[in-house]
Amino acid sequence: MKALLLAILALMASASPLAAGEFSGFLAAEGSYFLFEPLFPEQEKHSASLVVEPEYYHEWESGSSFTFVPFARIDSADKRRSHFDIREFNFLWFGDRWELLAGVGKVFWGTTEFVHLVDIINQTDAIESLDGEAKLGQPMARFSFLNDWGVVDFFVLPYFRERTFAGDTGRLRLAPPVDTEKPGYESDDRARHIDFAVRYSRTLGTWDLGCYYFTGTGREPTLLTDFDNSGTPVLIPYYEQIDQIGLDLQGVVGEWLLKLEALRRTGQGNDFLAAVGGLEYTFVGLAGSGLDLGILGEFAWDERGDEATTPYQNDLMAGLRLGFNDAAGSQLLGGVIYDLETSASIVRVEGSRRLGSSWRMSLEAWAFVDFRASDRFSSFRDDDFVRLEATYHF
Repeated sequence: MKALLLAILALMASASPLAAGEFSGFLAAEGSYFLFEPLFPEQEKHSASLVVEPEYYHEWESGSSFTFVPFARIDSADKRRSHFDIREFNFLWFGDRWELLAGVGKVFWGTTEFVHLVDIINQTDAIESLDGEAKLGQPMARFSFLNDWGVVDFFVLPYFRERTFAGDTGRLRLAPPVDTEKPGYESDDRARHIDFAVRYSRTLGTWDLGCYYFTGTGREPTLLTDFDNSGTPVLIPYYEQIDQIGLDLQGVVGEWLLKLEALRRTGQGNDFLAAVGGLEYTFVGLAGSGLDLGILGEFAWDERGDEATTPYQNDLMAGLRLGFNDAAGSQLLGGVIYDLETSASIVRVEGSRRLGSSWRMSLEAWAFVDFRASDRFSSFRDDDFVRLEATYHF
């Protein structure tokens, strides 16, 4: 981290004079209400939290830039959900056919809607949302070489971020709870192990292709059963060294959008394959109205079956996306994930709408249907909830 910060300062010192600086971000107030009584006495039936995520963007005449995005949340029910993170703190330096990013950054890889299978650079901030879209900032140096035949990205990742998990008092937690105070590592360097990745991407007509190789500390921990100092069972996250090859593909065929993500991983138990594929079709101007209706369908498969470190080993997903195309930017998304082996399903509905030029109201609801006591995520079975969020953008 010290080397990265020194590199940022050196690049800033050699940059051309300041061209522009922008300050933006958002403040949000969130309330969650759980429909059923909690499984565990220390949990609450409702919670409230405040969130702030400012962003400072500083650009030079050369086009190079500096970005700083801190994040903080204060939560009333789960002390682990009250946390601070630096999502981004980096300097981006441009050349004719290359660019260099040094600092803390965010990188997203993938095409599918429900499962982000190949996304591996940033660690998941699991206490923010169950959908896996919230990510912790990752210390990195990224060198990108841009050419007519595609883009090649090289990553050096000098520090590992551990996954976040809900605490004892938080809803949507595993049972036994995850003890994040004493994680295990396969590498003797623990969180200071240096990871590497290289990715190639390009556009071929109406198709977008990406493939990569990653070697280093796996972002998905294996959860091992142990006991805390009082003899209570807990789960201990154990982070193995892995090698992973990934592929993401997205193409437009007529009115259809086709999507595929696939990977092969070694080093976390037996070698295995996993994939998720799907399609999307959008009806523009539905029935002569101003509405756009998108239909989504996906299937996720993991060769490990019940030993998978994710819940998506043999699952069907379907969803509808409704865009109102109004001045308030109103939108509605609903979906269901159905486990073909256990018949358990997750139903999610979310919608949002702007109020004026600065405010946005969002509402989401989750339901966990037919979760049996023997299921891996059985502790979620009474955690159906509704969440309302008011966000002020500045």
